[in-house]
Amino acid sequence: MSGNNNTITAADAIITLTVNNLYPSGVQLQGFAADNVYGTDPLVLAETVRGIDGKLSAGFVYSNIIQTFHIMPDSPSRNIFDTWSTTSRTSRAVFRCNAVVLLPAIGRKYTCVNGVLKQWKALPDAARTLQPGQAVIEWETITPEVFN
Repeated sequence: MSGNNNTITAADAIITLTVNNLYPSGVQLQGFAADNVYGTDPLVLAETVRGIDGKLSAGFVYSNIIQTFHIMPDSPSRNIFDTWSTTSRTSRAVFRCNAVVLLPAIGRKYTCVNGVLKQWKALPDAARTLQPGQAVIEWETITPEVFN
């Protein structure tokens, strides 16, 4: 898959998640919301300040990356996040995770490292139908690369 498919579909995205002590072999996430698989916050690369003389100073800073997954209420992946959040709460522990996001349509692979589950919508909102829930993972790094 070279990414020359002339498409920008997200329908063929493959997301594999490993969670220390819970899912060490990896699980494939599935059952995403119809109009939103996930979203990520921009990567902050610099801290800036303007001095009294009007000159801009800047310095490199490390920043975490927040990724929000949108999971349908009937998704098999819901059990993954339910188990993860329940185990974290009952044991009062944080379980680190890693993930690989493959986007065949554009021939890209993203390796997500040293994440933690920050938020999970444990109970789906109920409107006319049950609504997607959000799982928020904060990553130390996300590294992009080309894949075939």
